[in-house]
Order: sequence, then structure tokens, then C-alpha cells
Amino acid sequence: MTDGKIVNLASRTQDAGTAAASRLALPAFEPGWVWLVGAGPGDPGLLTLHAINALAHADVVVYDALVDETVLQFANPHATLEYSGKRGGKPSPKQRDISARLVELARKGKRVLRLKGGDPFVFGRGGEEALALVDAGIPFRIVPGVTAGIGGLGYAGIPVTHRDTNHAVTFVTGHMAGGAVPENLDWPSIAKGSPVIVLYMALSHLQKIAELLISNGRRADEPVALVRNATLKDQQVLETTLATAAADVAAANFKAPAIIVIGEVVRLRAGLDWLGALEGRILKRDPLDTRAEKDVG
Repeated sequence: MTDGKIVNLASRTQDAGTAAASRLALPAFEPGWVWLVGAGPGDPGLLTLHAINALAHADVVVYDALVDETVLQFANPHATLEYSGKRGGKPSPKQRDISARLVELARKGKRVLRLKGGDPFVFGRGGEEALALVDAGIPFRIVPGVTAGIGGLGYAGIPVTHRDTNHAVTFVTGHMAGGAVPENLDWPSIAKGSPVIVLYMALSHLQKIAELLISNGRRADEPVALVRNATLKDQQVLETTLATAAADVAAANFKAPAIIVIGEVVRLRAGLDWLGALEGRILKRDPLDTRAEKDVG
């Protein structure tokens, strides 16, 4: 399951955040328990105190491909780290094997931390793993994390909701368990009913998804943004339109992992790109041109 990626990093040092977490009297991580913990989209500063506490006390950390390695520096220096990443198109451990491993470790009396990118319950199969633990009689705790569809877009300067653009947002997975486009979704309702759509794991199927949305009523020139390696130092943002997104991705050699957002909120980036402002970008005070519209009215 781990593809040989089991390591001990005894030289790791615990950050001051660990001591701060302990002063808050956070829950004890008991032997034989499994904690399903969201690590957030990448930036270790987005870890919750519960996540820091779990990392500090775990005996084994079973972590995903989307967990940034800088997050692992907060782990107990004596913990064993087991890689169990699942990446599309590459050999990956089967979900049932991951769940069985969690049960096996817990039954050995280990404090088992299942560390998942983003949030365990947002396209993270955390529910499947938790139910496997219930079936095996293993006690567990869920620790939510910042999901990329919110935190990652925030780092790109794109809000998922804004009073002048939308009061609803739809989160959609870009592929089914077997890797196919999720054509069984109600695309007509999604296209017509959601002003903002956030796509997870959709880069390889972007052309097909764009066609489905356009054929069901979305504007071909609707703004789209893709955020690669969201919240990390090498974050990249590509702004495009629904009709040209797939071609622009290919031209830019834009690679996964990436979160995709479709809707008028993308235009707000011109005024809210706070990371860009740190590098000298001049932000637009009225990115939606609402003042001009109000003046006309």
C-alpha cells in the first residue's frame, strides 16, 4: 500500500504551536483510536489546532498525496509516516486497502492519524474510511480542514460568494471513482441553477465538462480561473473563459493539482488578488464596474 514510502524522521522538531495547542487542553489522542484529519490545501499556516495536536501525538501518520511535506514537520518525532497517496492515472493503493490498514494499525494499539488534503468529508473519501472503522468497531474522531475550493480560491483572490454576483455555489467532482467524467450528474440543473461552480479534480476532463455546461445554457465567454498548487509558494493562477479553458490549459502546460472556478466571481480577482498586490500588482477598486452601473441607474 505504501509503495515503500515509510519513513521515520526522528530529527524533526516540534513547533511552538504544539506547546500552544497543549495549553488549550485539546482532546487526548488515545491508543487504538483513528483520527481523520484535514490538512488543508497546503499552506501549513492553515492547519487547525486540532490537526497540530493530532500530529504531535500520533504514533503513525497515514498521509495522502495532496498533503504538503512541510505539514509533516509538525509530526511526533518518533511517529512513522506512511504514504498512501492516490493520484489519477498512476498506480495507487486501493481504498479498501487503505481502510484495512487503518483498522490493522488501530488494533495494534497505535494512535493512527489519517491525514488528508483539504477536508476529509469534501471529496476526500473520509466518510468511506470512517464507516470502515465503524464496521470494525474502531473509535475515531473527525477533524475538519480548510477545503481547496474555499481556501485555495481565497489565496487566488477569488471569493466563492459575493453579494453582487451570487448567493449560491456548487461544488462538483470532476471525475468518478473509475476516472470517468461524472455524466450521471444533473448537468442541466447545475448549469442553470448555480451561478458559481467549483470543480475538484477536473483538469483532465475540462473540455468535456465545459461542453456539457455550455450545451446546457452557460455562456461560452463566462469567466473561469484555475488555481494550481493552491496556497503554496509555487501557486499559479490561469484566468480564461469557459469556451477556451481547455485550450488555454494545454497552451500553458498547466498541470494538476488544480481547483477550477466558473462564474462572475472570477472577475473580482482584479480587485482582490492580495498575493499579487504584495508583488506590486495594482488592484482595481471596482472590479465588477458596479459604480458605473449605479451611476447610470
